[in-house]
Amino acid sequence: MCNQVICCVALCLFGAGTVAGEVTQTPKYLLKKEGGAVTLECEQDFDYDSMYWYRQDPGLGLRRIFFSQVVKDVQEEDIAKGYSASREKKPFFPLTVTSAQKNQTALYLCAASRDTVNQSHLLSAHK
Repeated sequence: MCNQVICCVALCLFGAGTVAGEVTQTPKYLLKKEGGAVTLECEQDFDYDSMYWYRQDPGLGLRRIFFSQVVKDVQEEDIAKGYSASREKKPFFPLTVTSAQKNQTALYLCAASRDTVNQSHLLSAHK
């Protein structure tokens, strides 16, 4: 059996109503051997201050990995071990899996929000 980590990435945007912009994640799908580093890119053109990275394991709810409310300030959650993130410019928020492992096989979601309110209340049912 091949030792590979599957990282599925998708688009997630919190908010309601009409939006004029987008959040783009690349690559859309990724299959990686264990041990290698993987970077998932996230870019938004809303000019929003807040950006987030979430992970959803098979059969489970979303868990936030990182969030950034301003450029160069990235906050990590308890599950951030094995990951790194940076926010050098407002529209970009890359996530790196530092050494891909099977237990990191998940759906990874990037989001942007105009509000700077901590959105942990959205995940309270899944902690």
